[in-house]
Amino acid sequence: MELSRIRVPLGVVGIIYESRPNVTADAAALGLMSGNAVILRGGSEAVHSNRAIHAALAAGLAEAGLSADAVQLVPVQDRAAVGALLRAQGLIDIIIPRGGKGLVARVQDEARVPVLAHLDGINHLYIDGAADPAKAVALAVNAKMRRTGICGATETILIDRGYAAPLAIIDALIAAGCEVRGDKGIAALSPHVDPASATDWDTEYLDAIVSVALVDGVAGALAHIDAHSSRHTDAIVTENQAAAESFLAAVDSAIVMHNASTQFADGGEFGLGAEIGIATGRLHARGPVALEGLTTYKWLVRGSGQTRP
Repeated sequence: MELSRIRVPLGVVGIIYESRPNVTADAAALGLMSGNAVILRGGSEAVHSNRAIHAALAAGLAEAGLSADAVQLVPVQDRAAVGALLRAQGLIDIIIPRGGKGLVARVQDEARVPVLAHLDGINHLYIDGAADPAKAVALAVNAKMRRTGICGATETILIDRGYAAPLAIIDALIAAGCEVRGDKGIAALSPHVDPASATDWDTEYLDAIVSVALVDGVAGALAHIDAHSSRHTDAIVTENQAAAESFLAAVDSAIVMHNASTQFADGGEFGLGAEIGIATGRLHARGPVALEGLTTYKWLVRGSGQTRP
């Protein structure tokens, strides 16, 4: 017998998104290239742009001899339409939300069809005691401040109590325009650090704000991450290869990094091309979801009359 496993489309993909009309084009293109039909429900903020982009897509499909129904745009903006998509078992195979925390939470709470989503990007950068000081400063500033509003931005920095130069990291962040909220140990290092509250460790700021804590080595970092991470992206800065491998193996997140900025958490940077989002669950797809993440697989068995004894 010849056995093979091939990729097949998921089926009908419903995409619910807010604000950015580029999602209309991106989602439609990814859906079509992976062999899926796509139902788009964009936000009211960009309704006219969404309709214009969809009209262009429909015209292109017709010109190519394909069905214009392969990409459909929900024609109404009321919330009831979202509810109908979420309850469309048997008609829609998977829902992908793209937008703010409120939208994603509603989709995850109400959906009766599978959902591919992440809710938060509470990402950590752990500075190990064996970290190179220059790398530690550069990575901390970049991971937090390159673009503060993306899901790959670092929101919490953990520093090993054995690290020799924590103040240099704090000063560099403040010099870059970042508000630093620290635990007692960090607050004692600088008068420019605000005390962190209990809620800071579970907050996705999406702003020039970072929470910083001292921890007891890799074990302390792992304990903090396990308690507060959203399982999106977490990173370690260290020259100790054994510590790095321990961190990479133990952290249960979609993306785990060594000596790299969390801002690299992006499908394009991973060589996957355009992405539909970053999934933080364990099932089906995890991390940047591009073409392969919009497919599943099936087994083909080609025999010549074999019977199993």
